[in-house]
Amino acid sequence: MWELTVLLLLAPSSGQAATVEKPVLSLHPPWTTIFKGEKVTLRCDGYHPLLLELRPISTLWYLGHLLLPSYKKSIEVHTPGVYRCQTRGAPVSDPIHLLVSNDWLILQVPYAAVFEGEPLVLRCRGWYDKIVYKLHYYHDGQPVRYFHSSANYTVPQARASDSGRYQCSGTMRVPVESAPMFSAKVAVTVQELFQAPVLRVMGRVEARGAAFGGVVLRCETRLHPQKRDTPLQFAFYKYSRPVRRYDWDAEYTVPEPEVEELESYWCEAATTTRSVRKRSPWLQLPGRGSPLDLASTTAPVPDNQPLSFRKPPVSRSVPSVPSVPNVTSAGPPFPAGGAPTAGPPACAPPTPLQQTAGALKPDVALLLREMQLLQGLLSRVVLELKETQAVPGHTVETPTSHSAVSQGTPETTTVES
Repeated sequence: MWELTVLLLLAPSSGQAATVEKPVLSLHPPWTTIFKGEKVTLRCDGYHPLLLELRPISTLWYLGHLLLPSYKKSIEVHTPGVYRCQTRGAPVSDPIHLLVSNDWLILQVPYAAVFEGEPLVLRCRGWYDKIVYKLHYYHDGQPVRYFHSSANYTVPQARASDSGRYQCSGTMRVPVESAPMFSAKVAVTVQELFQAPVLRVMGRVEARGAAFGGVVLRCETRLHPQKRDTPLQFAFYKYSRPVRRYDWDAEYTVPEPEVEELESYWCEAATTTRSVRKRSPWLQLPGRGSPLDLASTTAPVPDNQPLSFRKPPVSRSVPSVPSVPNVTSAGPPFPAGGAPTAGPPACAPPTPLQQTAGALKPDVALLLREMQLLQGLLSRVVLELKETQAVPGHTVETPTSHSAVSQGTPETTTVES
């Protein structure tokens, strides 16, 4: 009874066991493909509690679904397959897939995941370390590097675009120089370190004393679970001008005088070495009314597209122009209470401008709106000129000047006195 009590005191509680993380399985040397007859070492690092025994709690090893007869923290293996390990009170580790080849040439890649910004190292090995000559490395079938003899191919800072299928080729002297040999293709995936940031409105800050009020913006992103301890820094921009350079704080307060231009802001997240930098889309404020009454969203940015530094158009109400009955507005909907522009009756068939306006870009829509205003002003000038001609005692314009104006406004009707 006494021994049982001591064991319960020294054993981890259920709360401890629930928080124990899965062990980390590592491979030495760190290559997933080996030649037939070679051995590698697997090591299981994790939580190893001590009981009233002369040795630590045993480690369990699995090859596929088969339990291996070993309880040490490290083992030597030479059999191909999927390996896992487990310690008491912890879940099973992530797997390592070991490949064994009988080819003359193999391409070795790291067993551990490669993340953005980290170096990616590929190794082309000849049979039992024979020197490989005229060495080529290929990425998705395209040659990317050539070496005169055996050498590793290294990508200093990996990107998502470096993912794909790799292969190597070369010749060996066995004993004379052979024909070119090719390794098997190996898939490599570069993991995303953190997601593209999103800029959100957190709320308003009231002015206190000498401190100005404003609106708080937050640059939000999410790190990969395996890299959650990676420190990130954040920068904020208005158009292309940085308003706050890189800092640890993910929040920035927009001064009160600039709150009306919130949609011109965006942010950027980066590692401390700037090896990985990602920027958010423009801040978008949906809905009508006050932009701070609603939660903010962001518009997605197409892949491999540069970020435009032009501010997105803001909906504005335009005074109606009665003298231009056939011109429609192609802009976004007006805020509540805004005066709409003149347009065709509801039963009129759509004009070509209406059919194509939905596909126009926002900046083109703004240009069309300005052209509409200009056309309305010209129409009013023509009307005033015609009214002046109808009043006795006033000088009449020459036919040349009248013709030049009337040709530019074919939709203007003659006003009779």
